[in-house]
Amino acid sequence: MSQISLSSQQLPVVLVLAGHDPSGGAGLTADSEAIAACGGWALTIPTALTVQNGDDVQRVLPCRGDDMRAMASVLDDFSVAAIKVGLIASLDALDAVVDIIQRYPGVPLVLDPVLKSGGGTELYTTELIDACRDRLLPLVDILTPNRYELACLAGDSWDNDTDRAVALLSLGCQAVLVTATDEPLPNTSSECVMHTLHTPDNGRQWHWPRLPDHFHGSGCTLAASLAVRLASGESLIQACEQAQSYTWQSLRHGWRPGDGQCFPRRLWRHSTHPFSME
Repeated sequence: MSQISLSSQQLPVVLVLAGHDPSGGAGLTADSEAIAACGGWALTIPTALTVQNGDDVQRVLPCRGDDMRAMASVLDDFSVAAIKVGLIASLDALDAVVDIIQRYPGVPLVLDPVLKSGGGTELYTTELIDACRDRLLPLVDILTPNRYELACLAGDSWDNDTDRAVALLSLGCQAVLVTATDEPLPNTSSECVMHTLHTPDNGRQWHWPRLPDHFHGSGCTLAASLAVRLASGESLIQACEQAQSYTWQSLRHGWRPGDGQCFPRRLWRHSTHPFSME
């Protein structure tokens, strides 16, 4: 066997707080794959275990907040450069997420608000949404909701996406990237997906061809790849653009393991052929 030399290169480290999906389509596995594919290193702390497959979620088992804090407390060897938060399934887990985030002041925080599964199961209670709005959103650098999630978080006082995004910005969230993968924007073609970035100063829109399938884990892929690009020092606009491009390619190269939804193939650039080490 040839000698292997270890690199001293420092990889951008992303701390991920999210649920575990045993199918690998979403959650911690999806986040880790996307972060690795984009050149980063993922530290993973589960917020919940789930019973799910490619179709839908049957059960959500929240993790204990004290266990999450204990896992976070032993990661001091790593220099965390960004944080990505996904599913939060209980108030106890939310308390722990907030405590852990506050260990890293100034580190960019990406929140993917997983409010409903791809199969339609509601994953948040009204009480938990209110608590996230009050306690977590003021810490967020960029929120990545789809249109349904945006409406749920903003509440019933608004009837359009712009006003909803502005309402969330007023709570302290620094930016909102609204993805229209779940439902096309009014007066736009159903063959096009439009993503809209809202910030206090300006906005930006991107158009992508709508792919024909329904995907499990597309939101995780986008938020995780966005986090690692922010961890690498990219600007917000550049990170959003590159994360969308990577996610669209992962979906385009996706696969369907059974009769359910398609899964993004996040490592599509890597060879599928076996290799050997000599």
